[in-house]
Amino acid sequence: MHKYDRLKKVQLYIVLACIAVVAVFPFFYILMASFRTNMEIFEYALPFTWKTLIPQEWTFHNYTAIFQEFNYGLALKNTLIVVAVLVPFVLTISALGGFVFAFFDFKGKRVLFSLCLISFMIPTDAIALPLYDLVSDMKLVNTYWGMIFPSAASGLAMFLFTQFFKEIPKSLLEAARIDGANWLQIFGRIVLPLSVPVTITAGLMVFVNEWNNFFWPLLAARKEEIRTLQVALSYFSDENEVFFSYIFAGAAISAIVPVLLFLPLQKYFVQGISSSGVKG
Repeated sequence: MHKYDRLKKVQLYIVLACIAVVAVFPFFYILMASFRTNMEIFEYALPFTWKTLIPQEWTFHNYTAIFQEFNYGLALKNTLIVVAVLVPFVLTISALGGFVFAFFDFKGKRVLFSLCLISFMIPTDAIALPLYDLVSDMKLVNTYWGMIFPSAASGLAMFLFTQFFKEIPKSLLEAARIDGANWLQIFGRIVLPLSVPVTITAGLMVFVNEWNNFFWPLLAARKEEIRTLQVALSYFSDENEVFFSYIFAGAAISAIVPVLLFLPLQKYFVQGISSSGVKG
Protein backbone atom coordinates (compact mmCIF):
# COMPACT_ATOMS: atom_id res chain seq x y z
CA MET A 1 0.00 0.00 0.00
CA HIS A 2 2.88 2.30 0.84
CA LYS A 3 4.51 1.67 -2.56
CA TYR A 4 1.17 2.27 -4.27
CA ASP A 5 0.79 5.66 -2.58
CA ARG A 6 4.32 6.59 -3.54
CA LEU A 7 3.65 5.60 -7.16
CA LYS A 8 0.50 7.74 -7.21
CA LYS A 9 2.46 10.68 -5.85
CA VAL A 10 5.16 10.26 -8.52
CA GLN A 11 2.49 10.12 -11.23
CA LEU A 12 0.88 13.25 -9.85
CA TYR A 13 4.21 15.09 -9.88
CA ILE A 14 4.82 14.01 -13.48
CA VAL A 15 1.40 15.32 -14.54
CA LEU A 16 1.95 18.60 -12.68
CA ALA A 17 5.41 18.96 -14.24
CA CYS A 18 3.94 18.47 -17.72
CA ILE A 19 1.26 21.08 -17.02
CA ALA A 20 3.93 23.48 -15.73
CA VAL A 21 6.04 23.00 -18.87
CA VAL A 22 3.04 23.70 -21.10
CA ALA A 23 2.17 26.81 -19.08
CA VAL A 24 5.71 28.20 -18.93
CA PHE A 25 6.79 27.34 -22.50
CA PRO A 26 5.15 30.34 -24.26
CA PHE A 27 6.81 32.79 -21.88
CA PHE A 28 10.16 31.00 -22.27
CA TYR A 29 9.87 31.19 -26.06
CA ILE A 30 9.00 34.90 -25.94
CA LEU A 31 11.93 35.60 -23.62
CA MET A 32 14.40 33.73 -25.82
CA ALA A 33 13.05 35.31 -29.01
CA SER A 34 13.50 38.75 -27.49
CA PHE A 35 17.29 38.21 -27.65
CA ARG A 36 17.27 37.26 -31.35
CA THR A 37 17.41 39.32 -34.50
CA ASN A 38 14.36 39.55 -36.73
CA MET A 39 16.14 37.51 -39.40
CA GLU A 40 17.12 34.73 -36.99
CA ILE A 41 13.55 34.35 -35.72
CA PHE A 42 12.37 33.41 -39.21
CA GLU A 43 15.50 31.47 -40.17
CA TYR A 44 15.07 28.90 -37.38
CA ALA A 45 11.28 28.93 -37.12
CA LEU A 46 10.88 25.62 -38.99
CA PRO A 47 11.69 22.83 -38.60
CA PHE A 48 11.34 23.07 -34.82
CA THR A 49 14.71 22.26 -33.19
CA TRP A 50 16.74 23.48 -30.23
CA LYS A 51 17.90 26.36 -32.47
CA THR A 52 14.28 27.53 -32.56
CA LEU A 53 14.42 28.07 -28.80
CA ILE A 54 18.01 29.14 -28.06
CA PRO A 55 19.39 32.27 -29.79
CA GLN A 56 22.44 31.62 -31.93
CA GLU A 57 23.58 35.24 -31.67
CA TRP A 58 22.44 36.93 -28.46
CA THR A 59 21.58 40.60 -28.78
CA PHE A 60 20.20 43.26 -26.44
CA HIS A 61 19.51 45.61 -29.34
CA ASN A 62 15.78 44.80 -29.29
CA TYR A 63 15.39 46.17 -25.76
CA THR A 64 17.36 49.34 -26.40
CA ALA A 65 15.57 49.90 -29.72
CA ILE A 66 12.03 49.77 -28.34
CA PHE A 67 12.89 52.42 -25.75
CA GLN A 68 14.94 54.65 -28.04
CA GLU A 69 13.11 54.31 -31.36
CA PHE A 70 9.53 53.56 -30.28
CA ASN A 71 9.37 55.39 -26.93
CA TYR A 72 8.31 52.25 -25.08
CA GLY A 73 9.32 53.85 -21.79
CA LEU A 74 6.53 56.40 -22.16
CA ALA A 75 4.01 53.62 -22.77
CA LEU A 76 5.29 51.83 -19.66
CA LYS A 77 4.95 55.04 -17.64
CA ASN A 78 1.39 55.62 -18.93
CA THR A 79 0.33 52.10 -18.02
CA LEU A 80 1.82 52.37 -14.54
CA ILE A 81 -0.02 55.65 -13.96
CA VAL A 82 -3.33 54.15 -15.07
CA VAL A 83 -3.06 51.03 -12.88
CA ALA A 84 -1.69 53.02 -9.91
CA VAL A 85 -4.82 55.18 -9.92
CA LEU A 86 -7.32 52.56 -11.06
CA VAL A 87 -6.53 49.71 -8.64
CA PRO A 88 -7.08 51.69 -5.38
CA PHE A 89 -10.12 53.34 -6.98
CA VAL A 90 -11.73 50.00 -7.87
CA LEU A 91 -10.85 48.41 -4.52
CA THR A 92 -12.42 51.28 -2.58
CA ILE A 93 -15.68 51.22 -4.57
CA SER A 94 -15.85 47.41 -4.60
CA ALA A 95 -15.13 47.06 -0.88
CA LEU A 96 -17.80 49.64 0.01
CA GLY A 97 -20.29 47.97 -2.32
CA GLY A 98 -19.49 44.52 -0.95
CA PHE A 99 -19.89 45.83 2.61
CA VAL A 100 -23.38 47.15 1.80
CA PHE A 101 -24.46 43.96 0.03
CA ALA A 102 -23.13 41.73 2.81
CA PHE A 103 -24.44 43.51 5.92
CA PHE A 104 -27.46 45.60 4.92
CA ASP A 105 -30.94 44.64 3.76
CA PHE A 106 -32.79 47.07 1.52
CA LYS A 107 -35.39 47.06 -1.23
CA GLY A 108 -34.03 45.96 -4.59
CA LYS A 109 -30.89 44.38 -3.10
CA ARG A 110 -31.28 41.12 -5.03
CA VAL A 111 -31.85 42.95 -8.31
CA LEU A 112 -28.82 45.20 -7.82
CA PHE A 113 -26.59 42.27 -6.87
CA SER A 114 -27.81 40.34 -9.93
CA LEU A 115 -26.92 43.31 -12.12
CA CYS A 116 -23.51 43.34 -10.45
CA LEU A 117 -23.01 39.69 -11.42
CA ILE A 118 -24.22 40.27 -14.98
CA SER A 119 -21.90 43.26 -15.42
CA PHE A 120 -18.69 41.22 -15.41
CA MET A 121 -20.15 38.67 -17.84
CA ILE A 122 -20.64 41.29 -20.57
CA PRO A 123 -17.51 41.78 -22.71
CA THR A 124 -16.21 45.31 -23.16
CA ASP A 125 -16.50 44.93 -26.94
CA ALA A 126 -20.29 44.73 -26.66
CA ILE A 127 -20.59 48.15 -25.02
CA ALA A 128 -17.53 49.83 -26.55
CA LEU A 129 -19.40 52.19 -28.90
CA PRO A 130 -21.90 53.67 -26.41
CA LEU A 131 -19.12 53.80 -23.81
CA TYR A 132 -16.91 55.70 -26.24
CA ASP A 133 -19.75 58.16 -26.95
CA LEU A 134 -20.11 58.75 -23.21
CA VAL A 135 -16.40 59.29 -22.68
CA SER A 136 -16.26 61.54 -25.74
CA ASP A 137 -19.16 63.67 -24.45
CA MET A 138 -17.28 64.05 -21.18
CA LYS A 139 -14.17 65.25 -23.10
CA LEU A 140 -12.08 62.41 -21.71
CA VAL A 141 -10.79 60.88 -24.96
CA ASN A 142 -6.97 60.75 -25.04
CA THR A 143 -6.72 61.34 -21.29
CA TYR A 144 -5.80 59.10 -18.37
CA TRP A 145 -9.31 59.48 -16.96
CA GLY A 146 -10.73 58.25 -20.23
CA MET A 147 -9.05 54.90 -19.55
CA ILE A 148 -9.71 54.90 -15.80
CA PHE A 149 -13.34 56.04 -15.63
CA PRO A 150 -14.98 53.12 -17.56
CA SER A 151 -13.19 50.57 -15.33
CA ALA A 152 -13.72 52.37 -12.02
CA ALA A 153 -16.29 49.82 -10.83
CA SER A 154 -15.71 46.07 -11.12
CA GLY A 155 -18.62 43.68 -10.70
CA LEU A 156 -16.23 40.77 -10.17
CA ALA A 157 -14.29 42.58 -7.42
CA MET A 158 -17.53 43.61 -5.73
CA PHE A 159 -18.76 40.02 -5.86
CA LEU A 160 -15.53 38.77 -4.25
CA PHE A 161 -15.76 41.32 -1.44
CA THR A 162 -19.43 40.52 -0.85
CA GLN A 163 -18.81 36.80 -0.55
CA PHE A 164 -15.82 37.35 1.73
CA PHE A 165 -17.66 39.78 4.00
CA LYS A 166 -20.54 37.32 4.42
CA GLU A 167 -18.13 35.03 6.25
CA ILE A 168 -17.37 37.65 8.91
CA PRO A 169 -19.50 36.96 12.03
CA LYS A 170 -22.23 39.58 12.38
CA SER A 171 -21.84 39.35 16.16
CA LEU A 172 -18.46 41.06 15.76
CA LEU A 173 -20.11 44.02 14.07
CA GLU A 174 -22.96 44.11 16.56
CA ALA A 175 -20.49 44.25 19.44
CA ALA A 176 -18.75 47.20 17.79
CA ARG A 177 -22.10 48.95 17.33
CA ILE A 178 -22.90 48.46 21.02
CA ASP A 179 -19.54 50.03 21.88
CA GLY A 180 -20.59 53.12 19.93
CA ALA A 181 -18.77 52.62 16.60
CA ASN A 182 -20.51 53.90 13.47
CA TRP A 183 -20.63 51.91 10.25
CA LEU A 184 -17.74 53.77 8.65
CA GLN A 185 -15.55 53.04 11.68
CA ILE A 186 -16.60 49.39 11.59
CA PHE A 187 -15.74 49.23 7.90
CA GLY A 188 -12.33 50.86 8.29
CA ARG A 189 -11.17 49.42 11.61
CA ILE A 190 -12.71 45.94 11.70
CA VAL A 191 -13.83 44.73 8.28
CA LEU A 192 -10.98 45.98 6.09
CA PRO A 193 -8.13 44.67 8.32
CA LEU A 194 -9.73 41.21 8.08
CA SER A 195 -9.97 41.47 4.30
CA VAL A 196 -6.31 41.40 3.25
CA PRO A 197 -6.58 38.16 1.17
CA VAL A 198 -9.62 39.26 -0.85
CA THR A 199 -8.21 42.79 -1.25
CA ILE A 200 -4.99 41.39 -2.73
CA THR A 201 -6.95 38.95 -4.91
CA ALA A 202 -9.24 41.64 -6.30
CA GLY A 203 -6.31 44.03 -6.69
CA LEU A 204 -4.30 41.50 -8.70
CA MET A 205 -7.28 40.75 -10.95
CA VAL A 206 -7.88 44.43 -11.66
CA PHE A 207 -4.16 45.06 -12.17
CA VAL A 208 -3.67 42.20 -14.63
CA ASN A 209 -6.87 43.00 -16.53
CA GLU A 210 -5.91 46.66 -16.98
CA TRP A 211 -2.24 45.89 -17.61
CA ASN A 212 -3.20 43.60 -20.50
CA ASN A 213 -6.06 45.77 -21.74
CA PHE A 214 -5.75 46.51 -25.45
CA PHE A 215 -9.12 47.21 -27.04
CA TRP A 216 -10.36 50.09 -24.89
CA PRO A 217 -7.02 52.00 -24.72
CA LEU A 218 -6.80 51.59 -28.50
CA LEU A 219 -10.13 53.41 -28.82
CA ALA A 220 -9.81 55.98 -26.04
CA ALA A 221 -6.07 56.74 -26.07
CA ARG A 222 -4.80 56.93 -29.64
CA LYS A 223 -2.23 59.69 -29.15
CA GLU A 224 1.35 58.56 -28.60
CA GLU A 225 1.64 60.74 -25.48
CA ILE A 226 -1.05 58.70 -23.73
CA ARG A 227 -0.50 55.28 -25.35
CA THR A 228 -0.29 52.19 -23.10
CA LEU A 229 1.92 49.10 -23.32
CA GLN A 230 -0.36 46.76 -25.23
CA VAL A 231 -1.27 49.43 -27.76
CA ALA A 232 2.39 50.41 -28.17
CA LEU A 233 3.23 46.80 -29.10
CA SER A 234 0.99 47.07 -32.17
CA TYR A 235 3.10 49.95 -33.51
CA PHE A 236 6.39 48.03 -33.71
CA SER A 237 6.46 48.15 -37.50
CA ASP A 238 7.01 50.45 -40.44
CA GLU A 239 5.68 50.56 -44.00
CA ASN A 240 7.76 47.60 -45.15
CA GLU A 241 8.38 45.36 -42.14
CA VAL A 242 6.98 44.13 -38.86
CA PHE A 243 9.70 43.97 -36.21
CA PHE A 244 8.81 40.73 -34.48
CA SER A 245 12.02 40.82 -32.43
CA TYR A 246 10.90 44.17 -30.98
CA ILE A 247 7.42 42.78 -30.32
CA PHE A 248 8.92 39.85 -28.41
CA ALA A 249 11.09 42.21 -26.34
CA GLY A 250 8.11 44.43 -25.54
CA ALA A 251 5.94 41.41 -24.74
CA ALA A 252 8.62 40.02 -22.39
CA ILE A 253 8.70 43.29 -20.44
CA SER A 254 4.91 43.43 -20.42
CA ALA A 255 4.65 39.87 -19.11
CA ILE A 256 7.37 39.95 -16.48
CA VAL A 257 5.79 42.72 -14.37
CA PRO A 258 2.55 40.82 -13.51
CA VAL A 259 4.57 37.66 -12.88
CA LEU A 260 6.91 39.42 -10.44
CA LEU A 261 3.90 40.95 -8.70
CA PHE A 262 1.95 37.70 -8.50
CA LEU A 263 4.70 35.41 -7.18
CA PRO A 264 5.08 36.92 -3.68
CA LEU A 265 1.30 37.40 -3.35
CA GLN A 266 0.06 34.03 -4.66
CA LYS A 267 -0.66 32.71 -1.14
CA TYR A 268 -3.08 35.57 -0.47
CA PHE A 269 -4.54 35.20 -3.96
CA VAL A 270 -5.46 31.57 -3.29
CA GLN A 271 -6.88 32.44 0.14
CA GLY A 272 -8.98 35.22 -1.34
CA ILE A 273 -10.39 33.03 -4.09
CA SER A 274 -11.17 30.11 -1.78
CA SER A 275 -12.82 32.26 0.90
CA SER A 276 -14.80 34.38 -1.58
CA GLY A 277 -16.08 31.85 -4.06
CA VAL A 278 -16.89 28.64 -2.21
CA LYS A 279 -19.62 29.78 0.17
CA GLY A 280 -22.48 32.16 -0.46
